[in-house]
Amino acid sequence: MSHPRSRLDEVIHSPVRFSIVAALASATSVEFRVLRDLVEVSDSVLSKQIATLEEAEYVAVSKFRVGRRTRTSLTLTAGGRKAFEQHVRALRDIADGVAVPPAENP
Repeated sequence: MSHPRSRLDEVIHSPVRFSIVAALASATSVEFRVLRDLVEVSDSVLSKQIATLEEAEYVAVSKFRVGRRTRTSLTLTAGGRKAFEQHVRALRDIADGVAVPPAENP
C-alpha cells in the first residue's frame, strides 16, 4: 500500500488551482470575473491557471455576449470533478493518518 500522497493530482495541487477547482465544483459555471474575486487573484494569474486546467481538460471555457461585451464562463468538466474528488479524498486520508499503521498494544 502506498502513501496517500501518491494519489494527489499535481495539476490540482497548486493552492490557486485547488481554490479554482473547489469554487467550480460548487457551481454549474462561474464567470471569470466572479471567480477572480472569489480566489483573490489578478486577471493574469487566473488566466494562466485556467490555461493549465484547460490543458488538463479539467475546466471548460466558453464565451458569451452581454450587450457589447464578451464574458468568459468556466465550468468544471466531468474529468475535472473526478480528479478533484480523488485529490480531496487523498488529502483527507493524509490528514486522517490512513498510511500510519495502528499502534500495537503492549
